[in-house]
Parts: sequence; structure tokens; C-alpha cells
Amino acid sequence: MTHYEYKVVPAPARGQKAKGVKSPQGRFANALESLMNKLAADGWEFQRTETLPSEERTGLTSSTTTYRSVMVFRRRRAGDPSEYAPRQLEPPKLTELPPPAAPAAVQPDATGQNSVDGNSENENTPADDTAAQTLGLDEDRLAGASAERDPDEGESVTSISVALRARAKARPDT
Repeated sequence: MTHYEYKVVPAPARGQKAKGVKSPQGRFANALESLMNKLAADGWEFQRTETLPSEERTGLTSSTTTYRSVMVFRRRRAGDPSEYAPRQLEPPKLTELPPPAAPAAVQPDATGQNSVDGNSENENTPADDTAAQTLGLDEDRLAGASAERDPDEGESVTSISVALRARAKARPDT
């Protein structure tokens, strides 16, 4: 809960002269403006103006009611613990990312093989052919799959070292 302190000052009863201000209304407005700016410089925030009754003594035994105009200002109390209370920050604004680029279309070339942008999909370097023959990998799985098939057992092998051991056991010339 925020705590405030209040200050109540009498509203100006007369106008204040200033350069370029000639009418009584302008002088009165200038007096209000000067008072409000002076208090605002000290941290006071204007709240409202009130007209309140005030009982005043007249003579020795009688009293009369007079109405006075006052201006109400407020400011946060110094050392208020709510000044140090944590405040929740606004969540960060998310920006929408552009959609990912579509993969290149696969089209058959003149030889009947599938190609991506004119490069044959089945073109292998000699090292790729040797690796496929040595491990007993079928060419379809060589194109990017992570599990290879063991030709002797027909089940999926998850690493190359397991595939090499299985192939070494199956070859009689080793």
C-alpha cells in the first residue's frame, strides 16, 4: 500500500502581476500557476481545490461562518516501503520468425535418376561405394539415415562400430 503525505494551502485571493498579463482573470490564473509550479518543484502533486466552511470569531461573543478555498497537494511519503517493493515486469514481446525455406524439389533427370537442382542423388564418391560394400549397407539408407541394416541378421543397427563387428563375424576371410 502506498502512503502519501498531504499539504493543504490557501488558494490565492488576489491575482499576481506579470509581464503581458493585464486582466484580473489572467492575474488570478497567474497566481494559481505560480503556486502550483512552486509546490510541484518540491515534489507535490496537485489533487483538487476545495471550498470549506470556517467559523470565525467576530467581536467578543459572536462568530460567523466564512467559506475558504484551499488547494490540496500530495506526494509519496519519504522512506515508504512500497517504493522498494518488487514490480512485475511486462513479458517480452515475441516477434514472429519467417517460415523455414522449403526444401528443393526432387526431379528425375535425363538418366532417370532423382536429382536436386541438377545434381544426381545417387552419385557416390569411390570412398562412399567402398564403405557401403564393406559395411553391407544398402544405398537407400546411406543417404542420411542414422541406423544401418545388418545384411546377415536383417535388423536395425544403431552405430557403425556394431555394424563393423557384425560384418567381421560374418566374413569367412578375416
